[in-house]
Amino acid sequence: MIGGVDVFGGMALGLSVALTPTNLFFCLAGCLIGTLVGVLPGLGPTATIAILLPMTFGLPPETGLITLAGIYYGAQYGGSTTSILLRLPGEASSVVTALDGHAMTRNGRGGAALTVAALASFFAGTVATFFMAAFAPVLAIAVLKFGAPEYFMLMFLGLITSVVLAQGSVLRAIAMIFLGLLLGLAGTDINSGQYRYDFGFMELLNGVPFVPLVVGLFGVADILVTLENAVRDEKPPTLHPISSLWPTRKEVTRAAPATVRGTLIGLFLGLLPGGGALLSSFMAYTTEKRVSKTPESFGTGMVEGVAAPEAANNSGAQTAFLPLLTLGIPSNAIMALMVGAMMVHGIVPGPRIMTGQPELFWGLIASMWVGNLMLLVINLPLVGIWVQLLKIRYQFLFPTILTVSIVGIYGVEFTTFDVYLTAIFGLLGYFLHKWRCEPAPLILAFVLGPMMEEYFRRSMLVARGDLMIFIYHPISLAMLAVTVLLLLSIFFPFIQKFRQKAFAE
Repeated sequence: MIGGVDVFGGMALGLSVALTPTNLFFCLAGCLIGTLVGVLPGLGPTATIAILLPMTFGLPPETGLITLAGIYYGAQYGGSTTSILLRLPGEASSVVTALDGHAMTRNGRGGAALTVAALASFFAGTVATFFMAAFAPVLAIAVLKFGAPEYFMLMFLGLITSVVLAQGSVLRAIAMIFLGLLLGLAGTDINSGQYRYDFGFMELLNGVPFVPLVVGLFGVADILVTLENAVRDEKPPTLHPISSLWPTRKEVTRAAPATVRGTLIGLFLGLLPGGGALLSSFMAYTTEKRVSKTPESFGTGMVEGVAAPEAANNSGAQTAFLPLLTLGIPSNAIMALMVGAMMVHGIVPGPRIMTGQPELFWGLIASMWVGNLMLLVINLPLVGIWVQLLKIRYQFLFPTILTVSIVGIYGVEFTTFDVYLTAIFGLLGYFLHKWRCEPAPLILAFVLGPMMEEYFRRSMLVARGDLMIFIYHPISLAMLAVTVLLLLSIFFPFIQKFRQKAFAE
């Protein structure tokens, strides 16, 4: 019972709000815009929501928030498309999908990969919707138990896990972690106001921009590697024809449990500040490598590497709304924009929304399931259209990819500096490929580094510089114990030999 309305009554109330013609139209519009934003690299849902935010001020509060939410989780669907077909992540949470998704495309299974991504996202979105409806009050209490030490240890555990599960050399993985942390720390120190690693460029005072980094390391670097292979008369990666748009029975058998695991990971990580879709997708991918009997096969076209992160980023994107709706705390930049939208409409986010404005609370939750159904109907027929991209000869395709990427990157801040950065990171990604270094740990460290610094400083302020605060908190202590075990596993001779055998190329 929530504010006098039970869960089933609340969902019925929400559906009555979400299924009105006006809300249906704007939900569809948001989903279509989100899909397009996810497909096109560079723009991203954060910039899109910021641009479209003023246009929703004239709408009723429910309609405006439903539209913005549709853009957000619609981008999670669309971001997988270019990741799978072109290894060019359209959205940050689709970075890890590119690893095995594009490998499936090279193996002629690009259509199946897109279908698996769409079905996994729909399943995760459906589960997340009913999860939010059933456990919103309980989770509001659970999230309060996480303080700065718990958030720091969770992120530190994620980095150590990426080292342990990295393919190939542990030293290379650690080097990628440190490089990502250094890139993430560039910019202005919030506490002291000092400039760090800006090299005299004003454009770096706000930090290294994420979009040029990702497009350079993945998109431009892959183009350079592919062109080099073409010059050497090696087999180009896109010559395999798409055999089918539907996964085989074996692929379904492997994708189904991965989808369930990814959904569960996204449900809980989406609740944490700094979590959401991005951290959920990374954690789901590393979990699949951990539980797999053949971890060395990841990166070569494992369907689990598509299903798990796509399910995780969709469920994580939706449960990220729970801290906002129940506590009034935004868990990421997009949720902060949603707070702004609520404040303009005179709505104070927090627990009182459930009792004072049940139509808004339940209408937004119900619209997520309606939107996920719309996205499934929209995306499955479009799979065949996206696959047609592979029929274009790569000599004509890569200039188009570069042009779209440059336009998208320039359109974010309208500065040529980001274009130059993309070229620099493209060259870096090319050399990382030659040195057999994985860029995924670098990206994870780049994203988590600034947040880890913030939560570490908060912890030190609370404890007055006493590092024992990470031990005094039981949840932090448990995660620290797991982290230590993972670190020891790297240096045990038996484990080291096992890793060398498992990841032998």
